[in-house]
Amino acid sequence: MATEDLADLYSRIITGIGEDVTRDGLVKTPDRAARAFEYLCHGYGQSLDDIVNGAIFETTNDEMVLVKDIELYSLCEHHLLPFIGKAHVAYIPTGKVIGLSKIARIVDMYARRLQIQETLTAQIAEAVRSTTDAAGVGVIIEAKHLCMMMRGVEKQNSSMKTSMMLGSFRKDERTRSEFLKLVHG
Repeated sequence: MATEDLADLYSRIITGIGEDVTRDGLVKTPDRAARAFEYLCHGYGQSLDDIVNGAIFETTNDEMVLVKDIELYSLCEHHLLPFIGKAHVAYIPTGKVIGLSKIARIVDMYARRLQIQETLTAQIAEAVRSTTDAAGVGVIIEAKHLCMMMRGVEKQNSSMKTSMMLGSFRKDERTRSEFLKLVHG
C-alpha cells in the first residue's frame, strides 16, 4: 500500500474520532503518521538472508555466546500499541558464529512486525538456530506493553517476560542455568 493510501486512512481515523484534519496542528499529521507506521513496520520488507548478509564465520568455540540488553520496539497485533523492552539472546556454536551486530538486526527485523511478544521470542530463537545451526539457543524478552498501561487495566509497573529455549538450553539444566545467571547476574 502506498504512503498516500495510508495517509488517507489516517485522515479518516482522525476524522472518525471527531477531530478536524484541516486544523493547523493536524494538516500534515496523516502523512507523518503514515510514514511513521511504515517505519515501525519495516521488518516486513526485510528477510533473514538480507539481514545476515553472509556474516557467518567458522569457529572452534563451543561455549555460550550471549548478547544482552538489546533494546526493542514493537507493536502488538491486538491494539497496534507499542511494547518496549529488551532482548537477551544466547547460543552454543557448533562450528559457526554470526556477526555480533546481526543478532541485534534479527531482533529488530522481527520486532518491526505486528505480533505478540511470545511469537517475537520464538521467531528470534528460530532465526538464530537456523542461521548458525547452534547446539542450543536461548532468548528472553522483557517488555512493557502500552496496551496494558494506557488502556484496559492501566497497570503502569507491569512488565512481561517471555523465554524460548531450544536444543541444549532446553535439555541441559546447566546450560539453562548459566544463561539465566549471565542474563540476571
